This record gives sequence, structure tokens and C-alpha cells, in this order.
Amino acid sequence: MAKPRLTFACELDAEALQKIMTQQVLDDLLALEAHLSLGILDLSTERADTVRQLNRAGVPVIAWLLLPKEQGYWFNLYNAPQAAARYDDFMTWTAEHGLKWAGIGLDIEPDINEITELSQQKWKVVPKIIRRIWNRRHLKTARTIYQTLVAQIHADGYPVDAYQFPFISDERKAGSTLLQRAVGLVDLSVDREVWMLYSSFIRPNGAGFIASYAPEAQCVGLGSTGGGVELGLSVPPLTWEEFARDLRLAWYYCNDLFIFSLEGCIQQGFLKRLPFFVWDSPLLLPEDSRSRVDGYRSALQSGLWMVTHFSALLIGAASTFLVWKGISYWIRKRASR
Repeated sequence: MAKPRLTFACELDAEALQKIMTQQVLDDLLALEAHLSLGILDLSTERADTVRQLNRAGVPVIAWLLLPKEQGYWFNLYNAPQAAARYDDFMTWTAEHGLKWAGIGLDIEPDINEITELSQQKWKVVPKIIRRIWNRRHLKTARTIYQTLVAQIHADGYPVDAYQFPFISDERKAGSTLLQRAVGLVDLSVDREVWMLYSSFIRPNGAGFIASYAPEAQCVGLGSTGGGVELGLSVPPLTWEEFARDLRLAWYYCNDLFIFSLEGCIQQGFLKRLPFFVWDSPLLLPEDSRSRVDGYRSALQSGLWMVTHFSALLIGAASTFLVWKGISYWIRKRASR
């Protein structure tokens, strides 16, 4: 039976990256025929050395582009010019060091500084978020910049990934852009869209979260097994039992799996177990948990639709009232004759 395509994400500084990239790790990645989405935290010689090591070993590497934290770290609606400039710098660095890439990854998430503030209950960022809801022009401008960037990446010969929150699907169904304007998401047309279905953040409904979204996903992102940037959130990483459940559940719906993170899998001993993993073990689908998540999604979609179409609803209600009043008046007039 065919096994899924695996991509591991790695988000380490250059020194830590060099330490984990042992021959055993390279052998495990090759045994799994896995890709590596490597976070480009810096454009250093040390990181370039590791990329060349992966190139020589034959591990396909996707360049997961990131910004300095003061610019938001992840790409979003409000740092599109910086994202485009980062790609230009990245291409210069790539040419200088002769690096080879299997693709480019654009991570679409809110500003890391705003997430950190909210996690620390610094609510001063909330009014700024509310004000942004009304700025539709900013969304149009940013989307144009990003789609131009995607076109440039394609012209340079690379396929493009977008790492997205799955709620983008609910917004599409509602015909809304409210979430994009509020938190900075950008709905892009790319070659592969990875939905970050990280069950560790949605306990105890993590399995239902995956089962609800995965049937619609092009690629399912699983995690977290540990690692990543510090956000001030205390969320335990997946256990092996949770991780194995998520792998089999996601594969039931989708053949393209993205795992966050490589360093977490190494630290917990998951990576060395995966070449021997039994993918087709019996699986109990989380029907109750999925039903709950489906209910939350329906409520979200309805809310987004109502907010987006509020003016149309208001006009419709007013028109209905006027028609009803007219009919009532006509009936009274006939009855009085």
C-alpha cells in the first residue's frame, strides 16, 4: 500500500540546526523519502552550509521564508512589502552559496508580536485589530503584492507552498474577508496549500479538528511535536500515542502530510520510529468530536456570512417590511369599501 508524502518543518537557529543534522537524521529522512521545509531565520553562511549538506545527501529542501521578529516574523497582510524584499535578499543569498531548493514556503500567520501581546493579556492590541476590519483597500494591495511575489517565484522555477490556518476555508465558504482584515491572513493562489491542523492546541477535540478539516485539505499539517518560536503559550507537545493517531487519521483523508516539527520528532524519538510505522493499523474515527467541531465551523461560517452581508440583510428586511405594510394597507382599503 502506498505511503503518504511527508514533509517535516524545521525552525531552528543556524547553530542548533547544524547540531541536529547528523548522518542518522539524514538517513531517516531519506528512508521516509521526506521533504524538509527549512525555516530561513537568517541568511548566514552557517545555514547555507547545512542546506548544502542536505543537497548533497539528496534530501529535498523547501525554503520556508521568514522575517525578523520586529517585522512580524510570519508573512501577513501588513508586512507584504517586507516579504517581497525578503525574497529578493533570499535569492541573492541562494546564488552566492549555490543552494538548491525543491520549493518556496510562504507562512501566512498574524504578526508574532501581536500574538505574544495577546498571550500575555496585553489587550491594547485589540482596538488596532478592530480598526483594521474596515480597511478593505489594504487587503487588496497586499494580495496584489503577494500574488506578484508568487508569480516571481514561479518565474524563478520554484513551486510555492502556503502555510495557512484552516479557518481560511470557512471564510471562503462564507464569502467573507473579515478574518483576513482582522488578523492579517491573506488568501493566496499557490501550488500547495498546507492547513495547520495542530491538534495539540485543540485538546480535547484535536482528533475531531483533523477529521473535520482534513477531507477538504490539499495537505494536512500535524503537530506540534515540540519546538517552534516562543509565544508565551504553555501547550504540551503531542505524545507518541497522539502523534500516531493523528498520522493515521490525517492519512485516511489525505496523502500529503506536513509535520511540525523535525526537531520535536528528534527530541522525542519519533523520527527514528517512523520508518517502521504501521500506517494501515485499524482506526476509530472520532465521530463525536468531529460533530462538535463541525458545529463550531457552521457557527463561524454563519457569523462571517451575516457580518459580510449585513447591509444586504438590512436592506432586505426594510424592503420586506415596506412590502408588508403596503399589502396591509391595500387589504384594509379593500375591506373598507
